[in-house]
Amino acid sequence: MGLEADLERIAAAAAAHGRVTAVLAAEPASSLRRYLVAFDDEERRWLVLDDDGAVVTARDEVRDTASMVAMCELAEDLAGGGDLERLRAELSRVRIVEQPPGIEEAEDAALALERLLGAPPRLATPAFLDGVGAATVALERALGETTSPFSSAIRGASGAVDEFVREVERDYGVPLD
Repeated sequence: MGLEADLERIAAAAAAHGRVTAVLAAEPASSLRRYLVAFDDEERRWLVLDDDGAVVTARDEVRDTASMVAMCELAEDLAGGGDLERLRAELSRVRIVEQPPGIEEAEDAALALERLLGAPPRLATPAFLDGVGAATVALERALGETTSPFSSAIRGASGAVDEFVREVERDYGVPLD
């Protein structure tokens, strides 16, 4: 069964708890599939469901799932400067007009990053996060960066990830252990 089918199956199971607005899949640890589900009845609520559709009440699993989802979403948003399509178009224009040395390497790195990101839905995993980081750093190096703006942005956004995890815990649909 593919990820889209899994998300639909979990959304159907989660519907017993309220109006589902989003389902995001994560594997915060190897072979531990979890689904972060957003509900929006009168105010936003969250649940994490396991692969069988059962509600997870272990606080550490909820935190790990919310954190992995947030980090992967953040990495995707920041990769390639946040607008990879625009960057690739600009690199193409620079290659045609200016023909600087190394432009093909930058274009190849941008294309590799775009392919890695792919189209949603995706599974939030440590491997995906590492892959986005490595592909983005390769792109930055091909563009002549000596430091990594991506790494700096990720570090700078750790507070936002922590706040998201706190929100999920605070607005969790059932008591946590």
